[in-house]
Amino acid sequence: MVLNCLLLTSDTTLLKVIRAGFSGMNVKLEMRTDTASAIELSTRQHLDGFVIDCDDVPQATDLLFQIRNTRSNKLSVIFAVVNATTSVSMAIEAGANFVLGKPVQDKQLRSFLDIALPRMQREHRRYFRHKVDLPIELLCQTGETFTGKIINVSESGLALTRFASVEGVVTVRFGLPSVTPKIFQAKAVVVWNDAFAMGLRFLQVDAGCRSFFEAWLDSLEAQKQFQESASPT
Repeated sequence: MVLNCLLLTSDTTLLKVIRAGFSGMNVKLEMRTDTASAIELSTRQHLDGFVIDCDDVPQATDLLFQIRNTRSNKLSVIFAVVNATTSVSMAIEAGANFVLGKPVQDKQLRSFLDIALPRMQREHRRYFRHKVDLPIELLCQTGETFTGKIINVSESGLALTRFASVEGVVTVRFGLPSVTPKIFQAKAVVVWNDAFAMGLRFLQVDAGCRSFFEAWLDSLEAQKQFQESASPT
């Protein structure tokens, strides 16, 4: 899987070190040199990780607080790079998972990446929405049943065609495509809706179908990677 990470810095030396450290790890770096544009990106797009140059980009610590207060990125991995002004404890309290001091040493960065990369992969899988077109059934607490179409799905939830009268906790049920089809069933809560669609977050996935659901997501990820590798660059 290709991970997405935002790097906020105007320091060319730090840029070279970070690029070298992430090289070969299947991580795509989005580069920003000012805090305003970095915040704008973080509010409209999910990112699996962040590297923030806290002391040498004005108001960079504002991005730390912003990330932890957004629904889409509050669990993303954050590397804070400090340079005498921001202390390690201050960066951790603001939401950083890892803190590096300038000049950043390759060995320390690599040791942090060994820990961070599996976390970033889990976050990617938890959040990434695979586009699908599958029928779904919703059973409401009122006893009403609705049918519709799934638009996209991730490990943590899904989006589907909107039902105006559906809210709160529901039971979702749909078939998992496979040679021997399995039924996926879970308790979920409605977390957003608009004029066309609604989003559900899984609360409890039935134990009997969890492994089949995860295998299906793995197959969707494999298909996506194959399509990306086969596409001309």
